[in-house]
Amino acid sequence: MDWGTDLWDQYDVIEKHTQSGHDLVERYIKFVKERTEIEQGYAKQLRNLTKKYAKRGSKEEQECKFTNHASFQEILNELNDYAGQRELIAENMMTGICVELTKYLQDLKQERKTHLSDAKKAQQNLESSFKHLESTKKRFAKEWAEAEKATQQADKTENDVNATKLDVEKAKQHAHARTHTAEECRNDYAAQLQKYNKEQNLFYYTEIPQIFNNLQDMDERRIRRLAEGYCQFSETEKKVMPIISKCLEGISSAGCKTNEKQDSMLFIEQHKSGFERPGDVEFEDYTQGIKPATSDSSLNPPRVRTKLWPFSKKNKMSHAEKHMPPAAEDFSHLPPEQRKKRLQAKIDDISKDLQKEQDQSEALEKMKGVYEQNPQMGDPSSLEPQITQTAHNIGRLRGELTKYESWLSEAVGGEESSNTINNNTQHGVVAADPSQNIYTEFDDEFDDVETPIGQCTALYTFEGSSEGTISITEGELLSVMEEDKGDGWMRVLRANGDEGYIPSAYVKLGP
Repeated sequence: MDWGTDLWDQYDVIEKHTQSGHDLVERYIKFVKERTEIEQGYAKQLRNLTKKYAKRGSKEEQECKFTNHASFQEILNELNDYAGQRELIAENMMTGICVELTKYLQDLKQERKTHLSDAKKAQQNLESSFKHLESTKKRFAKEWAEAEKATQQADKTENDVNATKLDVEKAKQHAHARTHTAEECRNDYAAQLQKYNKEQNLFYYTEIPQIFNNLQDMDERRIRRLAEGYCQFSETEKKVMPIISKCLEGISSAGCKTNEKQDSMLFIEQHKSGFERPGDVEFEDYTQGIKPATSDSSLNPPRVRTKLWPFSKKNKMSHAEKHMPPAAEDFSHLPPEQRKKRLQAKIDDISKDLQKEQDQSEALEKMKGVYEQNPQMGDPSSLEPQITQTAHNIGRLRGELTKYESWLSEAVGGEESSNTINNNTQHGVVAADPSQNIYTEFDDEFDDVETPIGQCTALYTFEGSSEGTISITEGELLSVMEEDKGDGWMRVLRANGDEGYIPSAYVKLGP
């Protein structure tokens, strides 16, 4: 069954049906567009929500050491990634469904217009042929009536006794001419009728069926393409479901990472003062003549009460803290346990900074060797400013490290000093030998070197396989030598002296 056979006389119905199909495609495109707007709005609200609740600043960073705080930050990060997947759904729906279907619909409209135009043209040709048939038919009828009239007039003249022989002969000639003309019109009519019947047969059995079948094929292709769009509506979201599932699993994992005992122990370690609990208050026997004003024990209770109930003095203590002298550099103003923690944290920070400077020093030394072997890559003497500054920084940091280590040794009574030194050794910190200068081999005269314009941290590992690029590893600290010029690439310097281009999206600015 097909349209050309069964709907040969339903041109208007076919025209409306195909137009209805095109209208449905347009409705679906509009529907998907509105869906993408919902996704984009949802993603934007999620991102604003995570931004609103994300903590920043030193106080928040301190709180994030607790597992329940850190887990909430992980949840916010996962939700932010989840929002990104919703944006991806919107983008893929827009490009994969809306844009593609819009292009397809434009071609479909043009094809439908062509088929309907062909049908109208064939109909007009058939109507024109029918009008010509009617014209020849009328002429034949008219001429045949005139011929019969002329024949009757000739017979009347021939039977008229008063008519001359010449009159009879003229009447017969006129009748014969009319009859001949009528015969010619009859033949024209017959030929035109045969031609019209042939054209009508071609119209109804070949042309119109073919055009209607083409319209049927077009409409069926539209239905199949629209069905693909329907399925694509689901498949677009299914493709990102694994990543969305990972985000949701990350949220669940963040919840499982919370450890109430660990948080309690961390809170204790952060805030225990190290003081002993106050002893019993001795009985003061006034019957023995002891004067409260000269008694040492009479001075203790206020201090004891202050230490016992610090929360009752919270407002007064906060007000007093405004008038306290500035904190001592060796943290001697803090309780013993807090002082040790602050000194150890300071030593760890200095050790990290010192390690960075030492890595920078090694990188500069390697770079100098490379420049000496390959002068076309750079001038070895141009590294002098950086080398001098790095040496100064290393000396300063080693001095600070020694100072804080001595204070920590004093705070712990010497029993943990060996551990501190071992810990520092693990960080790659080696005591400085004043008599040794590793830079004596450098020349005295140097030109200016291209200094880094900032630092960045690698977010992902990148394998630099093409010319001009370098490989980096996740978490690596890099020096920015040239910013992204808008092409998605930036030039960086590694600690080992390698320099080249990497994708800007693979790093985060700042250490």
